[in-house]
Amino acid sequence: PRCGAIWSLNMSTDAEELKTRLKKLNARATQAKMDLHDLSEELPTNWEKILEVAQRCHEAHANLMDARQAAAAV
Repeated sequence: PRCGAIWSLNMSTDAEELKTRLKKLNARATQAKMDLHDLSEELPTNWEKILEVAQRCHEAHANLMDARQAAAAV
């Protein structure tokens, strides 16, 4: 019983950590999307930053999707 309680506590802690991680990744992805949108509205000003901002946006969304898949597998 005691081991079960510890396992249950660990599962709860892991679930909370995963939830917190997903929130942070979602916030980063949302910010990256907004940055890309803002850049597009400013074009042709700062056109040189397109690849940099788009890559950051792509990475943020890829990380979020990976974390969501990992969470779904739990």
